[in-house]
Amino acid sequence: MAAGDEESLRLLGLHVSPFALRARMALCFKGVSYEYIEEDLFHKSELLLSSNPVHKKVPVLIHNGRPVCESLVIVQYVEELFAGPSILPADPYERAIARFWAAYIDDKLFPAWVGVMRAATEEDREEKLKETYAALQNLEKAFSECGKGKAFFGGDSVGYLDLALGCFLPWFGALRMMFGVEVIGAANAPLLTAWAERFGETTVAKEVLPEPDEAVAYAKKLQAHRASPNK
Repeated sequence: MAAGDEESLRLLGLHVSPFALRARMALCFKGVSYEYIEEDLFHKSELLLSSNPVHKKVPVLIHNGRPVCESLVIVQYVEELFAGPSILPADPYERAIARFWAAYIDDKLFPAWVGVMRAATEEDREEKLKETYAALQNLEKAFSECGKGKAFFGGDSVGYLDLALGCFLPWFGALRMMFGVEVIGAANAPLLTAWAERFGETTVAKEVLPEPDEAVAYAKKLQAHRASPNK
């Protein structure tokens, strides 16, 4: 892709949204320049509403005036459009497997750990925590199979599944700070625990991921908003 085209690239996001972080890490991984626009999801901009009229949420990548929505779709778009290190595996079967587990992360793991945060009672939180751990057990096995004994899901370097799961790490830290919950720990997921430490030291993680306390602050803001009678 020509360098001039990069100048027409904008990303609508939220600094603690794991899905916006996923898109930002993909762009960082490819070394792509773009304009980042922080959204206020309590007062959504006209640009966001017109760019994503179906879901009305971030992230949205706007390339030459044309919006691309949904984080995994954006990551694949970035992979296909820009030169640089590969995000998805070269082998078609391995690509299919990576997409399967990325969908699993969003369909099973995400609602489970969000449920831990939103639980109204300790019993509900415990149930959602069990669901989270069950999902992580499957991902522990997936890492063993996809990583093939190497550092990352993508092998020797970060890949599609690393970005798909790594975007949640600030929020896992927030759960630890807020509820004393260790989402990924040596007791329940030793391979993923070591992976998370390695991923946290990568360039994309250091440049893009916020600190867990920023996620905590936003979680409290959400809680206050839900409790407000004027929401």
